[in-house]
Amino acid sequence: MKKITEQSSKYNHLEKMSIRELLVNINQEDALVPLAIARVIPAIEPLVAKVVECLSNGGRLFYIGAGTSGRLGVVDASEIPPTFGAPDEMVIGIIAGGDAAIRKAQEFAEDSNNQAWKDMSAFFIDEKDIVIGIAASGTTPYVIGGLRKCQEMGIATGCLTNNPGAPITEVADFPIVIEVGPEFVTGSTRMKSGTSQKLVLNMITTSAMIRLGRVVGNKMVDMQLSNNKLVDRGTKMVMHETDLDYDVAEKLLLKEGSVRKAVDAFKEMKS
Repeated sequence: MKKITEQSSKYNHLEKMSIRELLVNINQEDALVPLAIARVIPAIEPLVAKVVECLSNGGRLFYIGAGTSGRLGVVDASEIPPTFGAPDEMVIGIIAGGDAAIRKAQEFAEDSNNQAWKDMSAFFIDEKDIVIGIAASGTTPYVIGGLRKCQEMGIATGCLTNNPGAPITEVADFPIVIEVGPEFVTGSTRMKSGTSQKLVLNMITTSAMIRLGRVVGNKMVDMQLSNNKLVDRGTKMVMHETDLDYDVAEKLLLKEGSVRKAVDAFKEMKS
């Protein structure tokens, strides 16, 4: 298999470029990423539909990955509860090598064919869930082994990769292949490949949460009130939906715990 992610950069003698040249050239490459994603939206759509179906029926969304791909999955999963007020266990990110690998690379952690299934089994994964494997190369044993076992157990699978024809696509019910081309620094998939993965993960979970009713209008009405900035934002959202002044709206918000509950409580008081 010919890996696009390992092809030589279109640029050479990087060390001789000025800072401005480096920044301009990196940006030119990054600009290609949204265009590559636009081409695969027809493949992303059915995956999101399946995610919505699984979550609606009490299932969970798992991400599995190694290195940068694994970290991106963990980041996306960790942002769902504070952003949308979803339960912590609704979206779960698992990285090869465990949580220690989030900060520091764990040697050879991605080379095990059966460790991903062991990691997922700790969460009592079953056929109600869906698993998305993330691997720029599309050849990571940890991810492929995990998806293969999921398919054997009747669990829905999807994947994000940046290489067409990658083995990971053979064990994914919903494969997504984002062809962003060679990296600016040859083989450095933390760049365009990683950026493409982050953007698609944003699309998957944000679209799913909206379809699950966790956004009203364009507002995060179920967001967790975990800092003063979010309390202020929530207070203004309550003010927008009611005739309350700031102080009263803030007190109601803090009492009820979310914008949605505060607005519902206000409507009930008015009725």
